[in-house]
Amino acid sequence: MPYFVYFKIYNARGLRTPTISHITQEQIRDIGGQVDLDCSVHYAQDYPVLWWVERNLYEYTESLQLSRDRQLNTFIVLPYAKKQMKYDRQKTTEALPLSSNSGLIIRDSRFSMRFDAASATYTLSIKDIQETDAGWYQCQVLLSVSNKITAEVELQVRRPPVISDNSTRSLVASEGESAQMECYAGGFPPPKISWRRENNAILPTGGSIYRGNILKLNSVHKEDRGTYYCVAENGVGKGARRNINLEVEFAPVVTVPRPRLGQALQYDMDLECHVEAYPPPAISWLKDEVQLSNNQHYRISHFATADEFTDTTLRVITIEKRQYGLFTCKAQNKLGTDEGQVQLFETIIPVCPPACGQARYSSAAPPALAAPHTALAAPHTALAAAAAALAALAAAR
Repeated sequence: MPYFVYFKIYNARGLRTPTISHITQEQIRDIGGQVDLDCSVHYAQDYPVLWWVERNLYEYTESLQLSRDRQLNTFIVLPYAKKQMKYDRQKTTEALPLSSNSGLIIRDSRFSMRFDAASATYTLSIKDIQETDAGWYQCQVLLSVSNKITAEVELQVRRPPVISDNSTRSLVASEGESAQMECYAGGFPPPKISWRRENNAILPTGGSIYRGNILKLNSVHKEDRGTYYCVAENGVGKGARRNINLEVEFAPVVTVPRPRLGQALQYDMDLECHVEAYPPPAISWLKDEVQLSNNQHYRISHFATADEFTDTTLRVITIEKRQYGLFTCKAQNKLGTDEGQVQLFETIIPVCPPACGQARYSSAAPPALAAPHTALAAPHTALAAAAAALAALAAAR
Protein backbone atom coordinates (compact mmCIF):
# COMPACT_ATOMS: atom_id res chain seq x y z
CA MET A 1 0.00 0.00 0.00
CA PRO A 2 1.58 3.30 -1.05
CA TYR A 3 2.09 5.98 1.49
CA PHE A 4 3.27 9.59 1.49
CA VAL A 5 5.70 11.42 3.73
CA TYR A 6 5.26 15.17 4.23
CA PHE A 7 8.08 17.42 5.33
CA LYS A 8 7.66 20.80 6.98
CA ILE A 9 10.60 23.16 7.13
CA TYR A 10 11.09 25.13 10.31
CA ASN A 11 13.67 27.68 11.26
CA ALA A 12 15.84 27.61 14.37
CA ARG A 13 12.97 28.96 16.44
CA GLY A 14 10.73 26.10 15.35
CA LEU A 15 8.62 28.27 13.04
CA ARG A 16 7.99 27.90 9.36
CA THR A 17 10.24 30.08 7.19
CA PRO A 18 8.25 33.02 5.77
CA THR A 19 7.74 33.23 2.02
CA ILE A 20 6.57 35.91 -0.39
CA SER A 21 4.00 34.20 -2.57
CA HIS A 22 2.94 37.15 -4.72
CA ILE A 23 4.01 40.66 -5.62
CA THR A 24 2.46 43.05 -8.14
CA GLN A 25 4.05 43.03 -11.59
CA GLU A 26 5.63 46.11 -13.20
CA GLN A 27 3.35 49.14 -13.17
CA ILE A 28 3.26 52.11 -15.57
CA ARG A 29 1.36 55.21 -14.53
CA ASP A 30 0.82 58.83 -15.55
CA ILE A 31 1.76 61.77 -13.37
CA GLY A 32 -1.14 62.44 -11.04
CA GLY A 33 -2.36 58.84 -11.20
CA GLN A 34 -2.77 56.18 -8.50
CA VAL A 35 -1.31 52.70 -7.97
CA ASP A 36 -1.66 49.78 -5.53
CA LEU A 37 1.36 47.55 -4.89
CA ASP A 38 0.51 44.19 -3.28
CA CYS A 39 2.83 41.87 -1.41
CA SER A 40 1.42 38.55 -0.11
CA VAL A 41 3.47 36.97 2.67
CA HIS A 42 2.95 33.62 4.40
CA TYR A 43 4.16 32.52 7.83
CA ALA A 44 5.39 36.01 8.70
CA GLN A 45 3.26 36.74 11.73
CA ASP A 46 6.30 37.03 13.97
CA TYR A 47 8.50 38.95 11.54
CA PRO A 48 8.59 42.57 10.39
CA VAL A 49 7.31 43.11 6.86
CA LEU A 50 8.52 46.32 5.22
CA TRP A 51 8.10 48.25 1.98
CA TRP A 52 11.20 50.07 0.69
CA VAL A 53 11.77 52.12 -2.43
CA GLU A 54 14.98 52.49 -4.42
CA ARG A 55 15.04 55.65 -6.53
CA ASN A 56 17.60 56.56 -9.18
CA LEU A 57 20.14 59.19 -8.19
CA TYR A 58 20.32 60.26 -11.84
CA GLU A 59 18.07 59.78 -14.81
CA TYR A 60 18.99 57.29 -17.48
CA THR A 61 18.56 58.57 -21.00
CA GLU A 62 18.89 57.04 -24.46
CA SER A 63 22.61 57.81 -24.25
CA LEU A 64 22.90 55.59 -21.16
CA GLN A 65 20.79 52.47 -21.53
CA LEU A 66 20.24 50.50 -18.34
CA SER A 67 19.89 46.83 -17.66
CA ARG A 68 19.89 45.24 -14.25
CA ASP A 69 21.84 42.26 -12.98
CA ARG A 70 19.88 41.06 -9.96
CA GLN A 71 22.35 38.34 -9.01
CA LEU A 72 25.37 40.64 -8.98
CA ASN A 73 23.37 43.52 -7.49
CA THR A 74 24.79 45.87 -10.12
CA PHE A 75 23.56 47.97 -13.00
CA ILE A 76 25.06 47.31 -16.43
CA VAL A 77 25.12 50.49 -18.47
CA LEU A 78 25.47 50.24 -22.23
CA PRO A 79 26.41 53.61 -23.75
CA TYR A 80 26.52 54.30 -27.48
CA ALA A 81 30.27 53.70 -27.43
CA LYS A 82 29.35 50.00 -26.99
CA LYS A 83 31.64 49.76 -23.98
CA GLN A 84 30.09 48.06 -20.97
CA MET A 85 30.44 49.78 -17.62
CA LYS A 86 29.20 48.43 -14.31
CA TYR A 87 28.06 50.64 -11.48
CA ASP A 88 27.46 49.49 -7.93
CA ARG A 89 23.73 49.58 -7.34
CA GLN A 90 24.18 51.21 -3.95
CA LYS A 91 25.92 54.16 -5.60
CA THR A 92 23.28 54.77 -8.26
CA THR A 93 20.15 54.63 -6.12
CA GLU A 94 18.92 55.80 -2.75
CA ALA A 95 16.85 53.46 -0.56
CA LEU A 96 14.04 54.80 1.62
CA PRO A 97 11.88 52.83 4.09
CA LEU A 98 8.16 53.43 3.55
CA SER A 99 6.28 51.12 5.92
CA SER A 100 6.60 48.53 8.64
CA ASN A 101 3.86 45.91 8.82
CA SER A 102 0.59 47.83 8.44
CA GLY A 103 1.97 51.23 9.51
CA LEU A 104 3.63 53.95 7.45
CA ILE A 105 7.11 55.18 8.26
CA ILE A 106 7.17 57.95 5.68
CA ARG A 107 5.14 61.07 6.41
CA ASP A 108 3.49 61.74 3.09
CA SER A 109 -0.27 62.02 2.70
CA ARG A 110 -0.03 60.54 -0.79
CA PHE A 111 1.03 57.18 0.66
CA SER A 112 -1.17 54.76 2.60
CA MET A 113 -0.96 51.16 3.85
CA ARG A 114 -3.52 48.45 4.42
CA PHE A 115 -3.27 44.82 5.47
CA ASP A 116 -5.69 42.08 4.47
CA ALA A 117 -5.40 39.30 7.05
CA ALA A 118 -7.35 36.77 4.97
CA SER A 119 -4.81 36.84 2.14
CA ALA A 120 -1.88 38.05 4.27
CA THR A 121 -1.39 40.86 1.74
CA TYR A 122 0.31 44.15 2.48
CA THR A 123 -0.83 46.83 0.03
CA LEU A 124 1.09 50.06 -0.48
CA SER A 125 -1.06 52.72 -2.18
CA ILE A 126 0.27 55.86 -3.83
CA LYS A 127 -1.97 58.62 -5.16
CA ASP A 128 -1.15 61.81 -7.08
CA ILE A 129 1.94 60.08 -8.47
CA GLN A 130 4.96 62.31 -9.14
CA GLU A 131 8.01 61.81 -11.33
CA THR A 132 10.13 61.15 -8.24
CA ASP A 133 7.96 58.16 -7.31
CA ALA A 134 9.45 56.09 -10.12
CA GLY A 135 11.77 53.34 -8.91
CA TRP A 136 11.97 49.79 -7.57
CA TYR A 137 9.60 49.03 -4.69
CA GLN A 138 10.81 46.18 -2.51
CA CYS A 139 8.78 44.05 -0.13
CA GLN A 140 11.01 42.70 2.67
CA VAL A 141 10.57 40.12 5.41
CA LEU A 142 13.32 40.57 8.01
CA LEU A 143 14.44 37.20 9.37
CA SER A 144 17.48 38.52 11.23
CA VAL A 145 19.93 41.38 11.20
CA SER A 146 21.78 39.82 8.28
CA ASN A 147 19.04 37.84 6.58
CA LYS A 148 15.88 38.88 4.74
CA ILE A 149 13.50 37.71 2.03
CA THR A 150 12.71 40.23 -0.71
CA ALA A 151 10.60 40.68 -3.82
CA GLU A 152 10.48 43.73 -6.08
CA VAL A 153 8.16 45.58 -8.42
CA GLU A 154 9.17 48.47 -10.68
CA LEU A 155 6.98 51.56 -10.94
CA GLN A 156 7.48 53.54 -14.13
CA VAL A 157 6.02 57.04 -14.40
CA ARG A 158 5.24 58.46 -17.83
CA ARG A 159 7.19 61.69 -18.15
CA PRO A 160 7.42 64.19 -20.98
CA PRO A 161 10.80 64.43 -22.72
CA VAL A 162 13.53 66.64 -21.31
CA ILE A 163 16.63 67.34 -23.42
CA SER A 164 19.71 66.22 -21.48
CA ASP A 165 22.56 68.55 -20.59
CA ASN A 166 25.06 66.36 -22.44
CA SER A 167 23.40 67.25 -25.75
CA THR A 168 25.12 69.62 -28.18
CA ARG A 169 24.27 73.30 -27.73
CA SER A 170 26.36 74.88 -30.49
CA LEU A 171 29.10 73.76 -32.83
CA VAL A 172 31.86 75.38 -34.88
CA ALA A 173 33.55 73.46 -37.71
CA SER A 174 35.85 74.42 -40.56
CA GLU A 175 34.72 73.82 -44.13
CA GLY A 176 35.66 70.34 -45.30
CA GLU A 177 35.91 68.89 -41.80
CA SER A 178 33.54 66.33 -40.30
CA ALA A 179 31.18 67.36 -37.53
CA GLN A 180 28.54 65.71 -35.42
CA MET A 181 25.70 66.96 -33.25
CA GLU A 182 24.36 64.82 -30.43
CA CYS A 183 20.98 64.95 -28.74
CA TYR A 184 19.71 62.87 -25.83
CA ALA A 185 16.55 63.12 -23.78
CA GLY A 186 15.13 61.69 -20.58
CA GLY A 187 11.51 60.71 -20.09
CA PHE A 188 9.29 57.66 -20.15
CA PRO A 189 8.61 55.96 -22.46
CA PRO A 190 12.13 56.58 -23.81
CA PRO A 191 11.85 59.52 -26.24
CA LYS A 192 12.62 59.21 -29.94
CA ILE A 193 14.98 61.82 -31.39
CA SER A 194 14.63 63.48 -34.80
CA TRP A 195 16.49 66.33 -36.51
CA ARG A 196 15.24 69.17 -38.70
CA ARG A 197 16.65 72.40 -40.09
CA GLU A 198 15.25 75.89 -39.88
CA ASN A 199 12.47 76.48 -42.42
CA ASN A 200 12.50 72.72 -43.17
CA ALA A 201 15.61 73.14 -45.30
CA ILE A 202 17.21 69.99 -46.68
CA LEU A 203 19.60 68.34 -44.22
CA PRO A 204 23.19 67.61 -45.32
CA THR A 205 22.31 63.92 -44.92
CA GLY A 206 19.44 64.32 -47.39
CA GLY A 207 15.74 64.80 -46.76
CA SER A 208 14.13 67.18 -44.30
CA ILE A 209 14.06 64.78 -41.29
CA TYR A 210 16.74 62.55 -39.79
CA ARG A 211 16.02 60.11 -36.95
CA GLY A 212 18.62 59.14 -34.38
CA ASN A 213 20.63 60.62 -31.53
CA ILE A 214 23.68 61.59 -33.58
CA LEU A 215 23.58 63.71 -36.72
CA LYS A 216 26.95 63.28 -38.43
CA LEU A 217 28.19 65.46 -41.29
CA ASN A 218 31.14 63.90 -43.09
CA SER A 219 32.28 67.08 -44.85
CA VAL A 220 30.66 70.37 -43.91
CA HIS A 221 30.14 73.20 -46.38
CA LYS A 222 29.33 76.81 -45.70
CA GLU A 223 25.82 76.16 -46.99
CA ASP A 224 25.33 73.77 -44.03
CA ARG A 225 25.58 76.56 -41.47
CA GLY A 226 22.49 77.65 -39.60
CA THR A 227 20.03 76.42 -36.98
CA TYR A 228 19.26 72.75 -36.48
CA TYR A 229 16.39 71.47 -34.33
CA CYS A 230 16.71 68.41 -32.09
CA VAL A 231 13.17 67.18 -31.34
CA ALA A 232 12.41 64.60 -28.61
CA GLU A 233 8.98 62.94 -28.56
CA ASN A 234 7.47 60.06 -26.59
CA GLY A 235 3.73 60.69 -26.79
CA VAL A 236 3.63 62.41 -23.39
CA GLY A 237 3.06 66.16 -23.52
CA LYS A 238 4.17 68.29 -26.43
CA GLY A 239 7.71 66.96 -26.64
CA ALA A 240 10.92 68.96 -26.29
CA ARG A 241 13.10 70.86 -28.73
CA ARG A 242 16.59 72.31 -28.66
CA ASN A 243 17.99 74.76 -31.19
CA ILE A 244 21.58 73.98 -32.12
CA ASN A 245 23.56 76.55 -34.08
CA LEU A 246 26.17 75.25 -36.50
CA GLU A 247 28.82 77.77 -37.51
CA VAL A 248 31.02 76.82 -40.46
CA GLU A 249 34.37 78.55 -40.78
CA PHE A 250 35.34 79.25 -44.38
CA ALA A 251 37.75 81.39 -46.38
CA PRO A 252 36.55 84.77 -47.71
CA VAL A 253 34.60 85.02 -50.95
CA VAL A 254 34.67 88.52 -52.49
CA THR A 255 32.17 89.65 -55.11
CA VAL A 256 32.12 93.02 -56.91
CA PRO A 257 28.65 94.22 -57.97
CA ARG A 258 30.02 96.88 -60.38
CA PRO A 259 33.58 96.18 -61.56
CA ARG A 260 33.73 99.36 -63.74
CA LEU A 261 32.61 102.79 -62.55
CA GLY A 262 32.92 106.22 -64.16
CA GLN A 263 32.84 109.67 -62.58
CA ALA A 264 33.69 113.24 -63.53
CA LEU A 265 36.59 115.19 -62.08
CA GLN A 266 36.01 116.92 -58.73
CA TYR A 267 33.09 114.61 -57.85
CA ASP A 268 32.85 111.73 -55.33
CA MET A 269 32.38 108.07 -56.23
CA ASP A 270 31.66 104.96 -54.13
CA LEU A 271 33.40 101.66 -54.92
CA GLU A 272 31.77 98.56 -53.37
CA CYS A 273 32.65 94.96 -52.55
CA HIS A 274 30.57 92.23 -50.89
CA VAL A 275 32.50 89.86 -48.60
CA GLU A 276 31.29 86.49 -47.31
CA ALA A 277 33.51 84.85 -44.67
CA TYR A 278 33.63 83.33 -41.20
CA PRO A 279 35.34 84.20 -38.92
CA PRO A 280 34.88 87.86 -39.92
CA PRO A 281 37.85 88.85 -42.08
CA ALA A 282 40.21 91.80 -42.06
CA ILE A 283 39.25 93.99 -45.04
CA SER A 284 41.52 96.48 -46.79
CA TRP A 285 41.48 98.65 -49.94
CA LEU A 286 44.53 99.15 -52.16
CA LYS A 287 45.49 101.20 -55.19
CA ASP A 288 48.66 100.48 -57.10
CA GLU A 289 49.49 97.93 -54.34
CA VAL A 290 49.45 100.67 -51.70
CA GLN A 291 46.99 100.23 -48.83
CA LEU A 292 44.58 103.12 -48.43
CA SER A 293 43.36 104.69 -45.20
CA ASN A 294 40.84 107.33 -44.20
CA ASN A 295 42.03 110.85 -45.10
CA GLN A 296 40.92 113.85 -47.16
CA HIS A 297 40.99 111.72 -50.34
CA TYR A 298 39.40 108.44 -49.21
CA ARG A 299 36.83 107.22 -46.72
CA ILE A 300 36.45 103.48 -45.98
CA SER A 301 33.38 101.99 -44.30
CA HIS A 302 32.26 98.44 -43.48
CA PHE A 303 28.69 97.34 -42.83
CA ALA A 304 27.99 93.83 -41.49
CA THR A 305 24.62 92.57 -42.74
CA ALA A 306 24.98 89.21 -40.90
CA ASP A 307 27.64 87.20 -39.09
CA GLU A 308 29.14 86.04 -42.38
CA PHE A 309 28.35 88.96 -44.70
CA THR A 310 30.07 92.35 -44.86
CA ASP A 311 29.61 95.16 -47.37
CA THR A 312 32.66 97.39 -47.72
CA THR A 313 32.67 100.78 -49.47
CA LEU A 314 35.54 103.02 -50.54
CA ARG A 315 34.50 106.60 -51.24
CA VAL A 316 36.92 108.48 -53.49
CA ILE A 317 36.49 112.14 -52.47
CA THR A 318 36.72 115.04 -54.96
CA ILE A 319 38.34 112.91 -57.63
CA GLU A 320 41.64 114.08 -59.09
CA LYS A 321 43.31 112.82 -62.26
CA ARG A 322 45.79 110.67 -60.34
CA GLN A 323 42.97 108.83 -58.54
CA TYR A 324 41.61 107.14 -61.65
CA GLY A 325 42.73 103.56 -62.11
CA LEU A 326 42.38 100.09 -60.59
CA PHE A 327 41.34 99.62 -56.95
CA THR A 328 41.51 96.31 -55.04
CA CYS A 329 39.42 95.23 -52.06
CA LYS A 330 41.05 92.41 -50.09
CA ALA A 331 39.59 90.15 -47.36
CA GLN A 332 41.61 87.76 -45.20
CA ASN A 333 40.92 85.42 -42.28
CA LYS A 334 42.73 82.39 -40.83
CA LEU A 335 41.39 80.13 -43.59
CA GLY A 336 42.41 82.13 -46.63
CA THR A 337 42.35 85.31 -48.71
CA ASP A 338 40.28 86.62 -51.60
CA GLU A 339 40.12 89.91 -53.47
CA GLY A 340 38.10 91.82 -56.04
CA GLN A 341 38.93 94.76 -58.33
CA VAL A 342 37.07 97.89 -59.38
CA GLN A 343 38.13 100.12 -62.30
CA LEU A 344 37.44 103.85 -61.84
CA PHE A 345 37.53 105.84 -65.10
CA GLU A 346 36.90 109.47 -66.04
CA THR A 347 33.60 110.75 -67.48
CA ILE A 348 32.45 114.19 -68.62
CA ILE A 349 28.99 114.09 -67.03
CA PRO A 350 28.78 113.55 -63.24
CA VAL A 351 27.20 110.29 -62.11
CA CYS A 352 24.44 110.34 -59.51
CA PRO A 353 24.66 108.88 -56.88
CA PRO A 354 26.77 109.84 -55.07
CA ALA A 355 27.33 113.09 -56.98
CA CYS A 356 23.69 114.21 -56.61
CA GLY A 357 23.45 117.89 -55.69
CA GLN A 358 27.20 118.39 -55.63
CA ALA A 359 28.55 121.70 -56.97
CA ARG A 360 32.27 121.31 -57.03
CA TYR A 361 33.16 123.05 -60.33
CA SER A 362 35.92 125.60 -60.13
CA SER A 363 35.85 128.95 -61.91
CA ALA A 364 37.82 127.31 -64.70
CA ALA A 365 35.06 124.78 -65.42
CA PRO A 366 34.30 124.39 -69.15
CA PRO A 367 31.41 126.69 -70.18
CA ALA A 368 30.07 123.95 -72.48
CA LEU A 369 28.55 122.25 -69.40
CA ALA A 370 26.12 125.20 -69.04
CA ALA A 371 24.81 124.83 -72.60
CA PRO A 372 22.37 121.98 -71.87
CA HIS A 373 20.59 124.17 -69.31
CA THR A 374 20.13 126.93 -71.91
CA ALA A 375 18.90 124.43 -74.49
CA LEU A 376 16.43 122.99 -72.04
CA ALA A 377 14.99 126.45 -71.38
CA ALA A 378 14.18 127.13 -75.06
CA PRO A 379 11.27 124.69 -75.40
CA HIS A 380 9.59 126.17 -72.35
CA THR A 381 9.74 129.69 -73.92
CA ALA A 382 8.26 128.45 -77.21
CA LEU A 383 5.42 126.69 -75.44
CA ALA A 384 4.57 129.83 -73.50
CA ALA A 385 4.41 131.91 -76.71
CA ALA A 386 2.13 129.39 -78.40
CA ALA A 387 -0.23 129.40 -75.45
CA ALA A 388 -0.44 133.22 -75.53
CA ALA A 389 -1.27 133.20 -79.27
CA LEU A 390 -4.10 130.72 -78.76
CA ALA A 391 -5.55 132.83 -75.98
CA ALA A 392 -5.52 135.98 -78.19
CA LEU A 393 -7.25 134.13 -81.03
CA ALA A 394 -10.01 132.93 -78.73
CA ALA A 395 -10.60 136.49 -77.46
CA ALA A 396 -10.91 137.86 -81.03
CA ARG A 397 -13.75 135.44 -81.81
